[in-house]
This record gives sequence, C-alpha cells and structure tokens, in this order.
Amino acid sequence: MKKLLLATAATALVAGAASADEVKLGVILGFTGPIESLTPDMAAGAEMAMAEVSASGNLLGGMTVTPIRKDSTCVDAAAATAAAEELIAEGVAGIFGADCSGVTGAILQNVAVPNGMVMVSPSATSPGLSTVEDNGLFFRTAPSDARQGVVMAELLKEQGVGSVALTYINSDYGKGLADSFQAAYEGMGGTVTISAAHDVGKGDYSAEVAALSSAGGERLVVAGYVDQGGGDIVRASIDAGAFDLFHFPDGMIGDALPATFGADIDGSYGQAPGSDNPGYQTFVSLAEGFNGEGTYASESYDAAALILLAMQAAGSTDPNVYKEYVESVANAPGEPIMPGELGKALEILAAGGDVDLIGATGVELVNGGEAAGSYRVVTFEGGEMVTAEYR
Repeated sequence: MKKLLLATAATALVAGAASADEVKLGVILGFTGPIESLTPDMAAGAEMAMAEVSASGNLLGGMTVTPIRKDSTCVDAAAATAAAEELIAEGVAGIFGADCSGVTGAILQNVAVPNGMVMVSPSATSPGLSTVEDNGLFFRTAPSDARQGVVMAELLKEQGVGSVALTYINSDYGKGLADSFQAAYEGMGGTVTISAAHDVGKGDYSAEVAALSSAGGERLVVAGYVDQGGGDIVRASIDAGAFDLFHFPDGMIGDALPATFGADIDGSYGQAPGSDNPGYQTFVSLAEGFNGEGTYASESYDAAALILLAMQAAGSTDPNVYKEYVESVANAPGEPIMPGELGKALEILAAGGDVDLIGATGVELVNGGEAAGSYRVVTFEGGEMVTAEYR
C-alpha cells in the first residue's frame, strides 16, 4: 500500500510538471566526495543538452527544461536516497544520474522504482546493476564494468605485463570491477598477486601500500576514486617507493590525476568510457565553460538527451509512459542526431518520424537499457594525460 501511495503521489507531481510550461529534471551527482572533481563537467554536459532543448522551443509545444541539482555524495546511500526523495517532492519528471554504482542502486530501489521514476546514469558501471529489478525505468550511457575489466586485462597483456597488484574501493563499483578484471586477466594468463579493498577518507594508507608492495607486481592497478582513497594510495605508493607504474580505471581518470601527480606517474596507463565517433568532437567544440573532454561529460550529455527525446516521442512527461521510448530514440532506425541537433530531433519526432541519437558517444542501448559502449585509452607522458587509442 505504501508503494502504491508513493507511486500515486509521484504521478500527481509529474502531471503537474507536464501541464506547466516547464519540465523539471533532477541532476544527482557526487558534488562532494571522492569524485567531486569529475562532477562539474558531468553536470555541465547534461545541462548543455537541457539548455539546447529549451532554446529550440520544440519540446512538447514549447516547454522549457529546468535542472535541479542534488548531491549524491557518491558513497553515502542514505544521503543519496534522501536527495532523490527531495527531487520527487519537487516534481521532477526524470532523474539524470546517479553517478557511483552503490548510490545509484540505492536510489533506484528505494526511490525510483517505488515512485515510477526514470533514471539515466552516465557513469554507474557496476555489473550488478544489469540484473536489478527496475521495472524498465533504469538506463545507462556508460558500459558495464563487465566489459571494462576485459578491456583493462587486454591492455595489460598487450603491454607484456605479466603480474599486477590490485587495490579497489570497498564499494559495489570497486568490487564488481575488481572481480571482472581479475577473472579476465587470469584467464589470459596474468597473475594478480593480491586483491585488496581500501576505504575512502583515511588519513594514512601506509598499511595498505605495505601489503600491496609485499605481494609485488609489475604494476599497481588502482580501481578507486581520484579525489579520495585511490589518489591517496597512489601518493603513498610513490612516497614509499613501492610502485612507480600504475594502471587506472575510469574512477581515477580525470584532470585531477595529472594535476596532482605530474611526471610521477609517467609511463602509466588507464581507460575510461569514451568514443571517437564524429559526434564526440562536435560535442567538445560546443562545450562552453567546461571541459567537454572531461570523464563522463559526453555520456552525461547523451543521458539527458535520451530523457528529453523519449518524452517527445511519447508525447508525455510521465516516466511510466516515456520509459518505453528511451531505447527507440537511442537506436536505429531513424534520422542520425548529433550534438547540437536536439531541436531538429524534436521536430522530427513531433511530426511522427524516428530519430537515432548518435550524440557525443555513439550511444547504443542493448539488453534492456545497457550501453554497448567503447573506451578511451590514456597514457601519461611529461606530466600530461594523453589519449592513446579508442577500443
């Protein structure tokens, strides 16, 4: 009964938003916490799509889009849930986010599903989210870490790295990625000398680094967060002379990494979701006031665009109606839509046509809302992060 009442309340709020001249979208990201240096570009990417749609005047007869920001913290499920409940109370018609996998799962199960609210995450990558019961409400524009683990293992083996020490953030994201990577790497003949969890917010990581160093390995794989935990492990490793070469998954890839460590991590590698499709460079060139090449900025643009194009295709801001159209506007057949062309897409949909959002990432949804995805491989040279390839 409680869930029924919640859902009814949410429907009433959404109906109110749909009858007005604006539609509200939640923007829930870790503006504080262990990835706070990544989230400004992510929010800006999403809000760029919202502003583009508003400026076109073509959304459902001229509605404008109002973003409402809330802090997920990335790591505090209770705080993230409370923030999402605030969004429901404020009448949002969709949620862009969340970001980190643990808080995304908490919001999905505790708020989105009971209230019938669509969520599109640009960065929640835990394989566990693929099997959560979501009533068709959850989508993501970044690929699952089931794939990232394989990509990372392939990169290390291609570089002739036969053994690694592995540390991961003690979270759904960290554990899922660590398990995926270890299975893939060992299946390719590599050796993981140790797989050890670490927490965020500790003042001293010398014990963790000592255990990793004692186990040995040609590189240290740090499946953590750049601003807290993971970055501290790297600093402690360098200071102790334990490791001088690292491999960084997506949670570590951001401008803060080379800015903090400079040439100390030269020769290291990493990867994060990214694409070299034609829409990516268009997105980067259109980005104003933020770094369009920032980690997950392009996925964020596409995530917000999917919500708004699905509303137009459905002719409704009701999540339980437009959720059925998210995949259709993401995939062929339809007119290919690049960044900067969302107004054109809205016109096509209003006329009864079909669109295929190429967007900034070449977004393609499979298996009930999963992103097929590709990865940007980076290396560190002369204190700078340099794109090496895409795969």
